[in-house]
Amino acid sequence: MNIHFIAIGGSAMHNLAIALHAKGYKVTGSDDTIHDPSKSRLEAKGLLPEEFGWFPEKITSELDVVILGMHAKEDNPELLKAQELGLKIYSYPEFLYEQSKEKTRVVIGGSHGKTSITSMILHVLQYHEKDVDYMVGAQLEGFDTMVHLTEENDFIVLEGDEYLSSPIDRRPKFHLYKPNIALLSGIAWDHINVFPTFEEYVKQFEIFTDSLVHGGMMVYNEEDEVVKRIVESSTNSIKKYPYNTPSYFIDNGTTYLDTPEGEMPLEVFGKHNLQNIAGAKWICQHMGIDEDDFYEAIASFKGASKRLEKITENNSTVIFKDFAHSPSKVAATTQAVKEQYKNRTLLACLELHTYSSLNTTFLSEYKNTLKYADKAVVFYSPHAVEIKKLEAISEEEIFKAFDRDDLIVYTNPEEFKNFLFSQNLDNTALLLMSSGNYGGLNFEELATLI
Repeated sequence: MNIHFIAIGGSAMHNLAIALHAKGYKVTGSDDTIHDPSKSRLEAKGLLPEEFGWFPEKITSELDVVILGMHAKEDNPELLKAQELGLKIYSYPEFLYEQSKEKTRVVIGGSHGKTSITSMILHVLQYHEKDVDYMVGAQLEGFDTMVHLTEENDFIVLEGDEYLSSPIDRRPKFHLYKPNIALLSGIAWDHINVFPTFEEYVKQFEIFTDSLVHGGMMVYNEEDEVVKRIVESSTNSIKKYPYNTPSYFIDNGTTYLDTPEGEMPLEVFGKHNLQNIAGAKWICQHMGIDEDDFYEAIASFKGASKRLEKITENNSTVIFKDFAHSPSKVAATTQAVKEQYKNRTLLACLELHTYSSLNTTFLSEYKNTLKYADKAVVFYSPHAVEIKKLEAISEEEIFKAFDRDDLIVYTNPEEFKNFLFSQNLDNTALLLMSSGNYGGLNFEELATLI
């Protein structure tokens, strides 16, 4: 098969391109810019475009498929040429479905936790040498790519993102997978540029629940009231398996999970991760892994990239970075770190970086999300607000939204870095939450702080 990627440099797109190349397909692609790690990984496979830009001459009738990335625009010259020639144009989730129509599709959805749960499932399956196809939204230890596709595997495990599929396909990605087995972890309003009300956002998860094939299985977090209502009120003829937070305790900075075989120490921590483990266990059992084998494998799971990822640690200080940016993720992550290190000062630093988090109408959703932090810092870049063509945010609006009198606010990257490097971090847990890098912070430099 001869496949061309428009916007090949995206995180998911370049991984799919590499997976299809490994499958023996002829793969080409274009993009206006490509950064590392995508750039070096494409280059290593001989898939990096010779020059950046859009080249309609690359689009010919010899192509079997064009895969369109979200980064491209509707007036992209290559897209227009493909439409003119009547070529088959897929979004990447649509193409993943085409590749997995004959497989058992396992889809992990939810506003938060889906990357971690998908990662846990894949870790357990790899531990027990059960090979499956997959697509996950983070680079995992022990896995070469974030996408793996074969002809022979019976299962495919897919992280089910609710964001849009492509510039010309405005359906959420997870509506396209038609799962046989699915999971919903939790629902908290996100992507307000696409779903301007909470009701519209929730509707997407109702559609997802109803998209399961008849007789399919839905595993769901019954502690999330919205998830519970959606799943339990669905008239789709599916089997429903609720889960909740398992029994656990913390001793000397280690979380122990109560299991039928006794108390088991974990590498991860936090109530949200304990919930994630409970959901992952149900899914793995539906995929043929029994309970004892699940616990044996999950004990060595260290977490997905940028999900409570430990940067450095000594006897009195620990530093984490976390992808948390939406309000529910910020609250859960901050609470988890404080619970794990209750006798240490928690310094929590949040960068407002996404479209939603920089939107003045959405800011109020962050109220009390940093309440577990002993010291709380919010960083945002007025320049990023300008680039996203959003209304300017004042520091007063930040203080009001977070409802915390002692909040520290920075808008200058150098001033924020100077603040960090001037802190005495003895007996401290430092938590850096962002989907960005605080205007250029080198996280590896933070190891020099302790």
